[in-house]
Amino acid sequence: MLEALISSKTRIRLLLRFFLNPDSSAYLRGLAEEFSESTNSVRLELNRFEEAGMLNSDFVGNKKVFRANRSYPLFKEVRSILLKYTGLQEVLDQIIEKLGDLKDVYLTGDLALGKDSDVVSLILIGDPDLHYLIQLIKKAEELMPKKIQYLVYSQEEASKMTFDSNHHLLIWHE
Repeated sequence: MLEALISSKTRIRLLLRFFLNPDSSAYLRGLAEEFSESTNSVRLELNRFEEAGMLNSDFVGNKKVFRANRSYPLFKEVRSILLKYTGLQEVLDQIIEKLGDLKDVYLTGDLALGKDSDVVSLILIGDPDLHYLIQLIKKAEELMPKKIQYLVYSQEEASKMTFDSNHHLLIWHE
């Protein structure tokens, strides 16, 4: 779907990488390795996004580090399109809002890293009705072309854990 609008796979990967998890940051060579692309093609797209105001950059040592520009006028709209593209909007609409006793929901796995994936990996914190959760997941999977995997932790269990913002994207909070 998104490929029909944006022909560059590198551009789509960069959008996913930075706008799904806007707290993450990355540098040119790391992105080129992550995407298995040449540094030149990644540099070209990074420069375009930076010139358009979609990305900010800072130097850390001798590395130019990029991150999403949250003050970009279309930030919310671009992020919304990517949430729909990845199927996360259906997860939010069909599952999370209907589960009841949830405190936080984190996205993990490839999608949290901004990589496209056929699997939506979630960590649910709270005490949801597990039977109802399974029913909602089945319905959501029928609406989107992705599988949903999940872990449920109580608030007590979660309080003993660390959720790194680069690998655990908070997508819902009570």
